[in-house]
Amino acid sequence: MFKTEDLPNIKTDSHSMDEIEYPLMEDFYTIQGEGSHTGRPAYFIRTAGCDVNCWWCDVKDSWDEEKHPRVKTGEIVQRAKASGAEFAVITGGEPLLHDLEALTVRLKQAGMQTHIETSGSSPLSGQLDWITLSPKRFKKPLDEVFPYVDELKVVVLTNKDLIWAEENAKKCPSNTQLLLQPEWDTPKSIPLIVDYVKNNPQWGISLQTHKFIDVP
Repeated sequence: MFKTEDLPNIKTDSHSMDEIEYPLMEDFYTIQGEGSHTGRPAYFIRTAGCDVNCWWCDVKDSWDEEKHPRVKTGEIVQRAKASGAEFAVITGGEPLLHDLEALTVRLKQAGMQTHIETSGSSPLSGQLDWITLSPKRFKKPLDEVFPYVDELKVVVLTNKDLIWAEENAKKCPSNTQLLLQPEWDTPKSIPLIVDYVKNNPQWGISLQTHKFIDVP
């Protein structure tokens, strides 16, 4: 199951879950820089491994799962809780390459909300409070992901990406927040997005504000 409100009350073996390991590139306390939760303090958990491999990705070091250590769920959650954060963002790489049940259950038991940022290329897993789908044209999301999407965030370089954004928006629930985000190293995408949003006000703009304020 995927969204917290969809789940029955379940008993879990916390110790067993704490022993489950994830390939971890990094985890840190910072400010969410993009999307609907921009400006919110958040504990980022970046898993390693990716099956999408965007050429413009700014965390290419996350792609190779074998380059990064496997860390126990208990250690990750302990650090997250110690940070004082109330909000955990699980990202990658592509985090859904891994079964997120243990990690998300233990984060929620620690009193944290769980947020995932995914391309949707693999099936959903875990107990999630907020699902951000960032679909890529060269590896389409699974159709089964769309009913659960809270936020559709599409990175835009050219007009083709605007067409792609609309194709994906049609598959999302009516209350999904729709956002277009300029690719950081493609300045011409900014006026393209501005004009599009002015003419299509159901969309908003997401900026990578963490790069402006120089936080991770």
